[in-house]
Amino acid sequence: SMHPVMVCIPSFRSEDSTMEKGYTVFKIEVLMSGRQHTVEKRYSEFHALHKNLKKVMKPPEIPSKHVRNWVPKVLEQRRLGLEQYLQTIIMENDVLPKIFLDFLNIRHFPSLPKTESCGKLSHQPVLLFLRDPYVLPAANDTFSNVITEGVIHGIFFPDLQPR
Repeated sequence: SMHPVMVCIPSFRSEDSTMEKGYTVFKIEVLMSGRQHTVEKRYSEFHALHKNLKKVMKPPEIPSKHVRNWVPKVLEQRRLGLEQYLQTIIMENDVLPKIFLDFLNIRHFPSLPKTESCGKLSHQPVLLFLRDPYVLPAANDTFSNVITEGVIHGIFFPDLQPR
C-alpha cells in the first residue's frame, strides 16, 4: 500500500552568518494527503533526530558526520543520503514515531493503532484511508462501500433518511 507520507530533498543551499562558520541547509519537501509543505534542516538537526530515534527504534544508517571538504559533489552525496534516510524510515515503519513527525512538521498524523495498545485506551482513529476515498475510484477495499457510503451520507446529507 502507498504510505500517506512522501518526502524528498530536492536541494540545499549554503548559509553564512557572522556568528558561526558557513553551514548547509537542506530543503525537505513533504507531501501528505495531497498537501505539500517544505521544511529546512541542517545536518546537525538530522543527527539529533537520529540520536533520538535510536531510543525508540532501529533507524537506518545516516550519512557520516565527518566530511573533510564541503565541495558540491560531497554535499550532493549527503543530500541523496539524507533523502534515502528519511524515505527508508517511512518505508519500514507503519507507525512513524512522533519525533520523526515533529521533525517533518507533520501534525495530527493518523497513525494506525497498534493492537497492543488496546489495554491503554489510546485515542486512535478507527480507520485510516491510505488513499483518498472521495477522489479515487472504488477498488477492492478492505471496507465495503456500505461503510464509506454511510459515512459520506452522514457527513454530507445528515438530514436525508436512509433509503
